[in-house]
Amino acid sequence: MAELDFERSLERLFAEAPYFSDGEAFAQKVEGRLDRGWNMRRWLIGCAGVVGGVVGVSQLVMSNVVHRVETVSAGSSRVLKAGIAQVRPSFDLLSLVQSDWAVVWVASALAVVAMGFVLTRVIEEI
Repeated sequence: MAELDFERSLERLFAEAPYFSDGEAFAQKVEGRLDRGWNMRRWLIGCAGVVGGVVGVSQLVMSNVVHRVETVSAGSSRVLKAGIAQVRPSFDLLSLVQSDWAVVWVASALAVVAMGFVLTRVIEEI
């Protein structure tokens, strides 16, 4: 019977958390450190994404990927143009793309929009 009383008193002691006078200050200090850590992580992830995007775009431009895709798909584009010409004789598929740099301009515009979203997010947090 003594063991049962001992277990109950032990359970009561562990169920009740002791009160510390500096508990609130400690909790605020820990929350501040956690918040500061997340802001730094967000900045690092954002910077890494921007650097990765710049490297990716530069690699695409330097490897002349648009020209390679055009040469690989020359046969299929001829077949596609012939099929469209049968349906609509006055339609020219290649007039839609003005130059090879259209892809780069679209990617740049999307990067600017993404930076705008990042800036608005940063301004909201400040």
